[in-house]
Amino acid sequence: MDYRTLGRTGYEVSSVGFGAWAIGGTWGEVSESDAMAALNKAVDSGITFFDTADVYGDGRSERFIAQLRRDRPETSIVVATKAGRRLDPHTSDLYTPEAIEVFIDRSRENLEMETLDLLQLHCPPPDVYYRPELFEALDDMVARGKVRYYGVSVEKVEEALKAIEYPGVDTIQIIFNMLRHRPSELFFREAVARSVGVIVRVPLASGVLTGKMTPSTEFADDDHRTFNRSGEAFDVGETFSGVPYEVALEAMDQIRPLIPQGVTPAQFALQWILSHGAVSTVIPGGKNASQVSDNAAAGDLGPLTTDEMAQVAEIYDTYARPYVHQRW
Repeated sequence: MDYRTLGRTGYEVSSVGFGAWAIGGTWGEVSESDAMAALNKAVDSGITFFDTADVYGDGRSERFIAQLRRDRPETSIVVATKAGRRLDPHTSDLYTPEAIEVFIDRSRENLEMETLDLLQLHCPPPDVYYRPELFEALDDMVARGKVRYYGVSVEKVEEALKAIEYPGVDTIQIIFNMLRHRPSELFFREAVARSVGVIVRVPLASGVLTGKMTPSTEFADDDHRTFNRSGEAFDVGETFSGVPYEVALEAMDQIRPLIPQGVTPAQFALQWILSHGAVSTVIPGGKNASQVSDNAAAGDLGPLTTDEMAQVAEIYDTYARPYVHQRW
């Protein structure tokens, strides 16, 4: 496993991390035994960065990670969680210091951590980025020992660029994959210049880039790939990266011939992301131990060749760019 420094935090984290959305909810049923097996396989595979949120199964994934920490006390891991999406309605005026502190305290209880390693605002509405008092309140929570570092999980590149104007924002979490290229332009340059850690989510485009899906693939009713295809529940960019499902499958058909023998499509997709030096860690989800093991192996692979990168860029330009590039 390759390890990289997470921005100014100084944390040395695995280049392939663990995204805990899938074991929390809205990805179909995942049993407790499968969730814990996935988490333990992550540790066994050298993964040291775990990303969760208070809304994943209403704290379910946070509590699973607390159980992992109890079961594996000898293992040093970094846990990042998120706050804000519990607000109902999810509007900027409700993003008050008092509300966020309540969420932070709940996550501290769920995770059984006196001080959270990394707290991220969870895709807040655009107006929140123009509320310096909220970021000052996060600085205060750092000073009071509730949070060690904080960052923002964003939907759009413009939000990321605005967030890193605040000196206390140490990390940005953003969607970036073979069907979403725009962060690698201006934002990555600015993140490197400011030593901001970059956490990449939705790396497999909700599973399309695993190469396992077809036009007839069916998803459970409680899976966001069923109920959020048009953004009915949250930002549509979180589901198949905002690319229409059938178009994403066509792009995957073009990517498939580029994948070297002995490398799985998921590993190739993660390898592409990690070929960008600005990326600190990528957080694919894992619903079982097998998926986690496959993902973790990408941390042993080197960067793609210049020719492979160029071919992926051409596929992106042809299939995905018209749908996503200017939108996010």
